[in-house]
Parts: sequence; C-alpha cells; structure tokens
Amino acid sequence: MTVEGDAEKADVDSDMRIRYADEEQPQESRRRSLHRKSSVGSMSIRSARRIVPPETVLPIAYRTLSYNVEESIQKAKEAPLKGATQAVDGISELDWHLIPIDNIALRLNTSVSQGLSADQARKRILEHGKNAPTRPRTEWFRKIMGDFFGGFGILLLTGCILVFIAWKPLGDPPALANLALAIVLLAVFFIQAGFNAWQDWSSSRVMASITTMLPDDCIAVRDTATVVMSAVELVPGDVIKIKQGNKLPCDIRFVEVSSDAKFDRSILTGESEPVDGTVESTDKNFLETRCIGLQGTHCVSGTATGICIATGDKTVFGRIANLTSKPNHGLTPIQKEILRFVLIIVSFIASVVILVVVVWAAWLRKSHPHWINVPLLIVNCVSVGIAFVPEGLPVAVALSLTIGAKIMRKNNILCKSLATVETLGSVSVICSDKTGTLTKNEMFVTDCFAGGHEYRADDVKKFLGTACEGSNSPNNALESTQVLGALCNAAEIDASTLKLPAQSMKIHGDPTDQAILRFSESLEPTKELKMKWKKAFEIAFSSKNKYMIRIMTPVPSASTENAEKHTEMELSIKGAPDILLPRCRTVLKSDDSVAALSDMDRESIEKAKDKWSREGKRVILLARKDVTKAVEDSLKMAQPEKSIMDYARSDLTFVGMWALIDPLRDEIPDVIKTLRGAGIRILMVTGDFKLTAQAIAIDCGIIKSSSAVVHSIDNLSRDFEMEHHSQREQRSPLVISGPELITLNDKQWDQLCTYEEIVFARTTPDQKLRIVKEFQSREKIVAMTGDGVNDAPALKAADVGVALGSGSDIAIEAADMVLLDSFAAIVEAVKYGRVTFDNLKKTICYLLPAGSFSELWPVLANTFLGIPQALSSFLMVIICLFTDAAGAITLSYEQPEMDVLLRPPRNQKTDRLVNGRFILHAYGFIGVYECLLSFVMAFWYMSRRGIPFSAMLLKFGKMDTQYDPEYVTEISNKASSIYFVNLVILQFFNLLATRTRRLSIFQQPPIFNKETQNPLLFAAMLFSLMIIFIFCYIPGIQNTVATTTVPVEHFFLPISFGIGLLLLDETRKYFVRNYPEGLLAKLSW
Repeated sequence: MTVEGDAEKADVDSDMRIRYADEEQPQESRRRSLHRKSSVGSMSIRSARRIVPPETVLPIAYRTLSYNVEESIQKAKEAPLKGATQAVDGISELDWHLIPIDNIALRLNTSVSQGLSADQARKRILEHGKNAPTRPRTEWFRKIMGDFFGGFGILLLTGCILVFIAWKPLGDPPALANLALAIVLLAVFFIQAGFNAWQDWSSSRVMASITTMLPDDCIAVRDTATVVMSAVELVPGDVIKIKQGNKLPCDIRFVEVSSDAKFDRSILTGESEPVDGTVESTDKNFLETRCIGLQGTHCVSGTATGICIATGDKTVFGRIANLTSKPNHGLTPIQKEILRFVLIIVSFIASVVILVVVVWAAWLRKSHPHWINVPLLIVNCVSVGIAFVPEGLPVAVALSLTIGAKIMRKNNILCKSLATVETLGSVSVICSDKTGTLTKNEMFVTDCFAGGHEYRADDVKKFLGTACEGSNSPNNALESTQVLGALCNAAEIDASTLKLPAQSMKIHGDPTDQAILRFSESLEPTKELKMKWKKAFEIAFSSKNKYMIRIMTPVPSASTENAEKHTEMELSIKGAPDILLPRCRTVLKSDDSVAALSDMDRESIEKAKDKWSREGKRVILLARKDVTKAVEDSLKMAQPEKSIMDYARSDLTFVGMWALIDPLRDEIPDVIKTLRGAGIRILMVTGDFKLTAQAIAIDCGIIKSSSAVVHSIDNLSRDFEMEHHSQREQRSPLVISGPELITLNDKQWDQLCTYEEIVFARTTPDQKLRIVKEFQSREKIVAMTGDGVNDAPALKAADVGVALGSGSDIAIEAADMVLLDSFAAIVEAVKYGRVTFDNLKKTICYLLPAGSFSELWPVLANTFLGIPQALSSFLMVIICLFTDAAGAITLSYEQPEMDVLLRPPRNQKTDRLVNGRFILHAYGFIGVYECLLSFVMAFWYMSRRGIPFSAMLLKFGKMDTQYDPEYVTEISNKASSIYFVNLVILQFFNLLATRTRRLSIFQQPPIFNKETQNPLLFAAMLFSLMIIFIFCYIPGIQNTVATTTVPVEHFFLPISFGIGLLLLDETRKYFVRNYPEGLLAKLSW
C-alpha cells in the first residue's frame, strides 16, 4: 500500500513525552560528579526508595524476551524464560507488523487521514484506560528497614542494647541512669525512623511534583484536524505524527516514514546504533521488525506517521516492566563526601574506644578496680561513640537537598535528582548553546537576497510582482524564493489557526522553518501553493549535513486529468550557505532566466552573507535542481538517500537567501556578567557561522573585547607549554570552528582550555561532545545547556546537563536539569547549588566542637587523670541527640551568603566537605574554647563547694577521708549539669558564628532582614532551653539521670563567654575579608 506523499508532518519541540512521577532519580557512580542512567521521562521501573537505572535492566529483559519470542515463533512451544511465559506468548501472538495498513485501520476502526473522532476516543479511554503504566508495588519491608536502620540507626540500636545489658544483667546493683539512657536511645531510634519516613515521603513528593511539571504533549490527528494533546490521553487507533527529537508515546505501527527516519532503541535494546523506520515489515518477530515504533524510544532523524496499537501496560515497555529485576546503585557525590567524613570520625571513635578499653584492661582494672567497672565502661564507650557521630547530619543532608530542590522548583528549575542540586555548586565551565538558550528562539526574517538584489523584509512584499529598482521587469527570483521557502519547509501551520493573520498563526516545527514559513505565508497564502505540489521524497535537516532536501512533483489539475500526466520533479534544497554555495553552478536571475554563476554573482552573494552574519543573523540559502529520469527511478529503491545526496552535491541553481534573526534574551547580558563574577566561564557552542556566533557573543557579553583582538586557531601553538603561558593571552577571546577542532593536538587543547572567552562555531554533535570531554579531562566541572537533538550527547556526558523546557524530548531526556522559563534561572541554580554545600559544611562545623570534642575530654580525663567525669554519659547523649541536632537542622534553612556568587566555584578535589583547615577551626578554635571554659566552670563550682581540683587529680575515687563520698557525688552531679548548660549555651553563639564563613553577622543578620534571616535558629535555642529544663529541673527526672538544678549565674556566664566567641570569630572574619592572602585567610575553613 502507498501512502500519499503530501500527508502533513507534525513538528513540535516538546511532544511525545511519557513521564512518570518518579520518587527518586537514578544515578551512577562515575568520575564526573553527576551522571544519570535515566531521567524523569525514562519510564523507570521501581518502587519506593529503590533506584533502578533502566539501561541496566531493560536491554537484558528485552533481548531475552526477543530470543524467546523468536523461539516461540519457530518452535511453537512455551518460552523457557521463567516467569515470562505469559509475556512471551502475548508478544509472539501480536500480528500488527504483518498485516497491511488498510487492515490495521479497519481493525482499529480508524482513518489515517482523519484519525479518531472525539466520541471514539472517549469510549476507548474507558475501555483501555489511560496511556500510563501501573505503578509497581512498593517494597514496604525494604523501605521500613531503610527507615529504621538508615543513617545512624544501627549505631543507636546497638548502643541501646549495650546500655540495657550494662543495666541488667551486668549492673550490680542496676543503675537507674543506665536504664533511662537505654530508653532515651530507643526512643530516639524510633523518632529517627519516623523522621526518615517523613523526609522520604516529603522529598518524593517534591520530585513527583517536579515530574508533573515536564510537558507530555504529542501531536495526533483527531476529527481530521492535527491537534496537540496529552500523551496520557492516547488510545489505540489514534494517528500520531512523529518528528526528529520526539519520544514515542506508545507502541505504533508506521504508515508513513521519511527516507531518513531513524529510531534510537537503546533504552530497550542497549544498542546505540539507531535503526531505520519502515512501512513494511522486516521481521516476523514483533520485537525486531522496523515497521513498529516502541514506546520510550526516540526518533533521532526524519519524520513518521503511525497508528497507535498499544498503550499503558499493553506496550512492550509495559510488559517488560513486570519482568525486570532491580540492581544496586552507586553513591552520589555528596554521599561520598559524607561517607568520607563519617569514616574519618568512625576511625577516630574506634581509636579512642580501643585506647580506653586497653588502658582499662591493662591498668585500671588491676590498679583501680573500683574506679570504672564493666557496666560503666560500656556506657562510657557507647556515649563516646554516639557523641562523636553527628546524628543530625543525615537529617541536615536530606533537608538541604530537598530545600534546594523546592527553591529551584519555585524558580521553574526542575532537578531530576536531588544530587544535581549540590553538583551545580561546583560547576566551573558552562557550555551554552545559542539558539533558544541565549536567544529567545523566536526567529523572524529580516532580509532577503534574490535576483542579485538585497531587500529588507518590509520591502519584499512591495517588490513581489513589481519592477525592482533599476529594472523595468519584476524580480521573479524573489517570488521563487518565497515559493521555495514555503515548499522546502518542514514546519506546519496548525489547522485551527489558518484563518488568522500570518503573525498570529500557530506553527509547529523548527524555529528557522517556522520563521520562513510564517514570512512566506505573510507574502502569499501557502495553502493553495501546497495543493499544487506533492512531496515525493525528503531528507530532513540535520546538524551534520546542515541542509534539507525535498523532491516535489506537480499535482495534475482537473483540466489535465485525462491528459498525459506531467511527472516533472524538482529537487529543492535549503541550508547553510557555506555548504551549498560551492555546489551551485548557475543562478536564477530576476527575469526568471538561469545563467552561469559568475565570480561577480558569487561575490555579491558572499558580501550579503558576510554582512548579515556580522549583524548576528542566521543565513539560509535556497537552491534547486531538476530531477532526471535516473534519479526519479532511484526513488523507487529501498534506500535512495545516498544517491539523492550525491545528486545534490553539484550543479545546483542558486535561487535566493533569507536572513533571520533570533533576538537575544533581555536578561542574558546580566546573567553572563553574574556568572562570570562567580568564577564560571561561559562558552558559546553553536552551529552558526563564525561571524554570526561572534556577533551574538559580543552582544551578550561572552566576548568583552573588540573583534580586532579575537584569537583564532592560528594562535594555538602545537608545542604549547603551560608554564610559559601568558595571562595576557588568556584574557583574549578565541573563536574557533568545528572543522578546526579536528586538527588540534593535546597541547593545543591545553592552550585552548586556558582561554576565558571562547566561541565554538559550526560544531556538530560529535564536536560538542568532545568539547565537554576535553574540559572534563582537565579537571573542570562542566555544565552543558541545550535544547536540540544535536545537544543530547553532550548533555548526557556533561557533569550537569541543562535542557530547556521547550526543547526536544531527547534533550530533556539526556539532561539532569530542566529550565522551564529561561537561561537566567541558571543563576539561581548555581547559587543554591553552592548554598547546599555551604550549609552542609556549616552543619558539620557546628556539630563537631560540642558533639565530639567537648564530650570526648571528660571521658579521657576520667580515665587517665582519675577525676570525676565532668559531663555524664547521659547528658552527652542528650546534647548529641537533642540540643545539637535541633541547631544542625536549622542551618539547612540558611539563606545564601551575600558573597556566594562573588567567589570561585568549589574544587571538588581540594575543597572537601571536611579538610585540615576545617578540623583546625572546629576543634582547634571552637572546640578548645568551649571545652576549656566548660571544664573551668564545672571545677570552679566544685572548688567553691570545697572540693578543689587538686583533691581529685589522680585519685581514681580514693579521695582523702575528709571528703564525704556522697557529698562529692552530689557536687559532681551539679558540676556535670553546669558543664552541660555551659556547653549548650555556648553552642547558641557557635550557631550564630557558623552561619557565615567570611561575612560579619552584621552583614548577614539572622533577624530583621528578609534576605538573610533565619528565625528557626532562635526556635532551636528555645528548644534547647526546654531540654535543659526537662532534664535538670524536673525532680523525678533529676533523681533518675543524676542531674541537678543549675545556679542562675551559670546561665549568664556562658552568655558572656559566647559573646567573646562571637567577637573572636568576627575578628577572624574581618582579617579573612580584608587580607585574603594573609595567614588567617589561608587557615580559615
């Protein structure tokens, strides 16, 4: 069966997307800081808290299923795939690929030209359901286990069990304080599990809501009209139009495909090589034939029309979903940083615990057997372990990432994975596409060149059919340019807007095609023109070829219906002048005659092209060539593309040129300036001419210097040495083309990567990918922005792929992040990416001084110096699990520091979450200050009550007889409570100091400033005071956990110490800000 060649082709930028409200996004551990195995739109198969990269699962299941379907066909017996017999039998029985297209239309009661009626669609959606998968069952057991034992749950439960054992049976007599501690640990264990469950639910809601914001439209034919509709509403029998970049929304039987239609099935097959689409069946196996388009696969070139044959769970993808297993997944970059920190802390804990146990076993147990017994040793070790590990950290990490994702969502930035939020803060190079990213993607025609004359767009209509300047005859070449622009065009006018003025019409297609078709329509309605010509063959535009070919044949009129058919065909070609002009041998003159293309003609064409390019305009050349009988015969071949492309390599007739401009987005110059101030290099990577790209780069601020000092490939030395590199040279802009990149050696790439201002012009997808990898190989964290099919490989390879919401399905699929509004949103993305890491660093810096350092020394002093433990084990745990945890959580809500976009990006190799300078600040400065003053307050109180420090030193409980043991115990408990209160209040001021790393508290006030305030800080302080009251002032609890009331002066003295802490830290920050090269700045965290 043949399908009419003039069937309309749909062309939209964001169609055919099936999306699932995924709870999490899959990730893969790799050298770069972020890489997705799939994205929101990848139709991931997983249940709660389980990351399942489809590429690791689907190809295996698909290939196995295909083999068994093949075996089922050949042997007509049960497939051996265990558990998949039903799926194999169901697929092997499908015959959609074997029956003629007419029969498919009859079986589904549909029409290829008219589609389904609204009434048919309504009935079928009730019968078949929506085009969405059934969500798999959540693995609740695994989920619950993860909630309970994730984070530090195992440590809490282990400590709880050990303390219970220390109470009974080891306790002799059982100490009530040990029982209370065990109960507190158990309670916190359950509280943490509850919070994990809530946080998991909260973050899954954020990511699910993000997925619902991604477009999921497709183009279908309903009631004879081409409409844009939700892919979820598709039903069997719908006629669907596919274009380059679309994801197939359901299983489709092709009824028409362009000669260059290719489909990427790698999500299912694992094979990267695209396969051709065909109308006729190529294999008896439903999974292997090429006349079937499978849901979830991509159209990477060409166009196609198909009939929907399966939706939802009945698609091949849906069937495989029930067979897939769930592999393990790697750690995200931030998880690796935290794991590194925890391993450092755990190593330290293990060393301290082993040291205490060895000293006890080798010395204390023999020399001072009554000083530390086994139950007390267990409780001390558990307390040190729990105190050292920052239990508030997992909560802070989850909150920071979720908060970042929420803020980005409010700014219309959709992060497919929470890990992307943090990775953005490390980006040092942004490779940006031009069209649609830096520009508005709203192209319009500004100039036209035809018949040797150049016209402004406003003047073209005036000169159509009239005498041109300096001539007595009309410029017929101008009319031919208008006709060719309308016919050699893949864009399509929405049928519902045909009666509107050309400027108001809705047009689907590539922005360039849209602009040319809209302008052609404004000159003369194209509907009648298209009825006179029928498309016989097409090669769609690709970034590799940089041109589009159409072969058109005249439609016989009624008057010639019985006459000999006029079959003269014409090849029209539209594309880049630098590719097509060398192929032209003749030129269409204004009197409609064809003459040899002279040097003067060529010079005038080049002059107009260069002039428009310098103005930042895109130039499109149109040419034509008569089709010979041999070429016409080649169209009947199975794959005529090569012969047609070869035919179009020479002897073309130049018809005309269009100049189009895509206005720069208004906010782009400020965005470029802000990102450059943040130490990020912005590089333009585009397919446009050098002159066009350079002009746009100057306009938007990517190039700040004049064009006179722009460097080229001639400035790149093949023997470049980094140590001899000139900073002056680095500040010069560099403009280089894609073909020139191929010739560069490694040393030239080294030199190229040092330039601050770079424009890559005339690049292909392979070259974009290489640019990303070359910068990555030189330790740069690269973000790639783009919206087209040709951007997808580079988007996927980049550390952070950034797509636009209006971009193609493939680009959105490959990206980690989607900007729904404009490129300007990336400033907020970078800002909150940095804030996320900053806040995690601040959280740890806040937790370490009290939570580990100041709680460690009382145990060591008790063990080695034989003095009473200045802070009881019970109160250590209370600080760690309650007072410190509350403050740590509030730091997740800290606003960006004012200088967050005024400093260079983080170096992932050197600027770690925890490093030597960080430990020096947390332990050597804050930790020593808090610990020393808390010791002083505790033993000063004891001295005032008649028990001097010298009376306890090295006594190991054997104090002079003048000291009553019960009185010593009572005063020791009081001193422990004082140490506790002093430490908690000092942490209030540490919390205020840690909010900023360099800025003064007056520059970043915590209250009375909407941009910097964080009222939760004070809520955490009130919570901590409430904890002090509960455990130190309620009599029943006092008696149980050996605490006492604290004299009022021991609340005010720590406040004065805290002010001193703030003053010291303010002094440090002052020197860091004003003397960035000084010693303090180099030692600061």
